[in-house]
Amino acid sequence: MRVLSIGNSFSQDAHRWLHILAAQNGLELEAWNLYIGGCSLELHWKNLMEERTDYELEINGLSTGRMISIQEALAFGKWDVITLQQASPYSGIYETYEPYLTVLADAARGAQGDAELYFHQTWAYEWTMVSDGFAGYGNDQLEMFRRILQASHQAAEKIHAPLIPVGEMIQKLREELPEFRVKEGGISLCRDGYHLSLDYGRYAAAATWLHTLTHKPVQAFPLEDFSLALLQRIADVVNQDA
Repeated sequence: MRVLSIGNSFSQDAHRWLHILAAQNGLELEAWNLYIGGCSLELHWKNLMEERTDYELEINGLSTGRMISIQEALAFGKWDVITLQQASPYSGIYETYEPYLTVLADAARGAQGDAELYFHQTWAYEWTMVSDGFAGYGNDQLEMFRRILQASHQAAEKIHAPLIPVGEMIQKLREELPEFRVKEGGISLCRDGYHLSLDYGRYAAAATWLHTLTHKPVQAFPLEDFSLALLQRIADVVNQDA
């Protein structure tokens, strides 16, 4: 499976363990991420229109040091999956999605007609986050989640694409696993209030992607120095949506 994400640091988070987790589950997967920090759908659209080579190319979670355009990436072989997403501060504001999302979706399908297009749903910030973006949601994680939920589903329906529900899964883990209940002293799934933690947060995103793309349950295996028991509990929550 070859996956191309027209994304930002949130797809970077999702890709970090995706290739490895796929291999552990018996799938050969190559994942490309087009990275610009904080890149919005509007900026992706501008980059597409002007064929800008402003993206740092990351393959299987690692930087290549190469700069590339959307057009170059779309033309690089056959893609099985292409993903789009909104920048996190705007993810709960559907008015910021269009007309950019539709143009990007049409470009992806026009270049890669056999690829399946997905919309990557981002997640709500941690309660402790302090930023203008979070203030737009009243500094309320549940309000941000509610609005992301509504906007992302609307976006996915608009472009007739399945959703990769990472935002829903992160919120579910926060609610169902005591280890991640920050208000009760648990560890945060975010490392800085908004990006996912390098261990369990990123693992949860990768598991959600793998489960969504393959429609198969995810099995946890040893990874770095992470708790295997906790990785499996995360996978079990992800697999509930089978």
